[in-house]
Amino acid sequence: MEFTVEEKEMFMREALKEAEKSLAKEEIPIGCVIVKDGHIIGRGHNAREELNQAIMHAEIMAINEANQQEGNWRLLDATLFVTIEPCVMCSGAIGLARIPRVVYGATNQKFGGAGSLYNILTDERLNHRVEVERGILEEECAAVMQSFFRIGRERKKKAKRLAKEALEDEDNSLF
Repeated sequence: MEFTVEEKEMFMREALKEAEKSLAKEEIPIGCVIVKDGHIIGRGHNAREELNQAIMHAEIMAINEANQQEGNWRLLDATLFVTIEPCVMCSGAIGLARIPRVVYGATNQKFGGAGSLYNILTDERLNHRVEVERGILEEECAAVMQSFFRIGRERKKKAKRLAKEALEDEDNSLF
């Protein structure tokens, strides 16, 4: 299925809503939706901390839901929209699910499996290749991630400062 720019942005905004769910739980804010025939058939957001499972990435959750919705492990006529470039694991899962098209917002310079570090989705040595489109609502998608990591760094600095102050107060009370 071909999408207009407006439709791509609409579905990416739905993925951003999923990312907000992760953010509310202090998870890395990545969201994903899978679309078939103009309808969302799978949704997912990062839930590794919440579920205590390393593989609970947004794409994996969305693929699982879409498989259940479709009653099939193959998602042949679907498009996956995700806020951040899929990692190596998720890229492999996308290929295994036979999803023909991925649209993502911002690149993933540290773990990207769809163009930044690796090109798993388009690797001609594999039996299934995926059409990849980058940059839909890129600034919004990147901003959510940047904000999450900035806030995390600020929390760590504050905790370190408070610990230092507590230690100084304890030292001063000894004299």
